[in-house]
Amino acid sequence: MSRRAVVLVSGGLDSATTLAIARHEGFACFGLSVSYGQRHIAELNAAETVCRTMGAEEHRVVSVDLGSLGGSALTDAAIDVPVQPTEGIPVTYVPARNTVMLSIAMGYAEVLGASDVFLGVNAVDYSGYPDCRPEFIDAFAELSRLATKQGVETGQGLAVHAPLIRLSKADIIRRGVALGVDYAATVSCYQADSQGRACGQCDSCRIRRDGFAQAGVEDPTLYQPGMNG
Repeated sequence: MSRRAVVLVSGGLDSATTLAIARHEGFACFGLSVSYGQRHIAELNAAETVCRTMGAEEHRVVSVDLGSLGGSALTDAAIDVPVQPTEGIPVTYVPARNTVMLSIAMGYAEVLGASDVFLGVNAVDYSGYPDCRPEFIDAFAELSRLATKQGVETGQGLAVHAPLIRLSKADIIRRGVALGVDYAATVSCYQADSQGRACGQCDSCRIRRDGFAQAGVEDPTLYQPGMNG
């Protein structure tokens, strides 16, 4: 029987590639998405499509209202999503988001009897978020050793896999194409409309567009009327 793994699936390019990698490595994958109050809710619809079409055993959505805390352009309508690169950690950073998501994944893994969690964080072509760094992933793996029943009983925490963390966006896309990922089904834009169409202006759109160009792969992204890649 295949080993079980929880895969955090946002609906974006990176998490779809991560799901494909986990499946390719032989894991029975349980997709987990978090509705955290994000303004770009179309990504959750994309996550369901990605999990359904890419062979996940199931797809669960857990709701956590990080939007009630504010502090991020992704959860607070009063904060504009920047359309130009900014210095330092951008306002699209959602405080504690990946910590919360990994904690939920850790709980789900315990319920499933799984010892592996996958997520699609990247520390090369990304926006500078502190919770996308290798140091954070290593620290969370150690936390799981101290915080779980498995860790107490066996001394082993979760294996937290971040297979994209040192890849460029172009390399991620090439890997996904080789594994058959349909990137047209993914939504990466920070302010996608209800149909999942991208703004073409935000940081995430820029990084995604440049990745396809550098990979030499046609960009299948759908843009809002009047916008383009």
